[in-house]
Amino acid sequence: MAIDLSKNVRLCVDSGKAELGSKKAFKLLLGGEAKLLILSGNCPEEAARDLRHAAKLANVNVADFSGTSLELGVACGKPFPVSAFTVLEAGDSELGLLY
Repeated sequence: MAIDLSKNVRLCVDSGKAELGSKKAFKLLLGGEAKLLILSGNCPEEAARDLRHAAKLANVNVADFSGTSLELGVACGKPFPVSAFTVLEAGDSELGLLY
């Protein structure tokens, strides 16, 4: 079953708990609070590598958003680019299926 990340990211923002940004994502992964990490298609290579490594250490799944950071920002309802989206609680979204 394929999950529409754009739709579910927005649902998670509206009904769940999530944080935006690669620096915040790194802290949440190391702190054990993250349940899922979503990276934009154009997340800077070094940041993506570090985040993937932290996610592996924290045993957190990583989902790849096919669009750019600007498109991920729009999916979040924000007027700015978002390279990393960290799910803390899925809310009404189907992102919980990806944990």
